[in-house]
Amino acid sequence: QVQLVESGGGLVQAGGSLRLSCAASGRTFSPYTVGWFRQAPGKEREFVAAITWIGTNTYSGDSVKGRFTISRDNAKNMVYLQMNSLRPDDTAIYSCAARRGSSSPTYSAYDYWGQGTQVTVSS
Repeated sequence: QVQLVESGGGLVQAGGSLRLSCAASGRTFSPYTVGWFRQAPGKEREFVAAITWIGTNTYSGDSVKGRFTISRDNAKNMVYLQMNSLRPDDTAIYSCAARRGSSSPTYSAYDYWGQGTQVTVSS
């Protein structure tokens, strides 16, 4: 079992930044790929980014490329999502998830999930 807890969400103005954290406990974290997903009200869950245990990064589409950066610190069992140049359409609940193996943009491929953290971007 891997337990995941997100933190760092909040209210920010458009153009601002936030850094989300995903803290893992339980089994050794390092073999797991960790992904970030987000879900806005009335919308489908969207893949944001993922990082393998060796640090290979994968991003979603153009909506976050160049603005969001995923990183991890296996020694601390932490994964981070640095979000810059935030826009109102980034408003969503952001959740981290973990899976063994390679990165995947499909949420059903992930075995463990955190409870999510709310990010709200005001215009």
